[in-house]
Amino acid sequence: MPMMAIIPPGSGKPLAPYSPGALADGVLYVSGTLPFDKDNTVLHVGDAAAQTRLVLDTIRTVVEAAGGSMADITFNSIFITDWANYAAVNAVYAEYFPGDKPARYCIQCGLVKPDALIEIASIAHIGSKG
Repeated sequence: MPMMAIIPPGSGKPLAPYSPGALADGVLYVSGTLPFDKDNTVLHVGDAAAQTRLVLDTIRTVVEAAGGSMADITFNSIFITDWANYAAVNAVYAEYFPGDKPARYCIQCGLVKPDALIEIASIAHIGSKG
């Protein structure tokens, strides 16, 4: 099955050559998502919780544009710039995944824009529901 690009309505132009999401065989791959507005400006500078909320809301728009929901996410790759923000990130993350949690990993690293404190990439299985 060929890949289908998933671009939610109102999406801004990506910083690099990629789609916000790619769907193939019922599996949705959501690109690394940063706390950007549609003009790629970092929002909520210095606030890891608000940036995490924005990132997860953006991921939700990609998943919903592909016909899924946050409950369909099975894996998250989380990138943070400072372990000091880990608790704030986890508190917001738990709101978006209240039941069984997706598999995930988290690393500390530099991100494409210095004011971004978090980036998350996701995988969702939305092709079959059971």
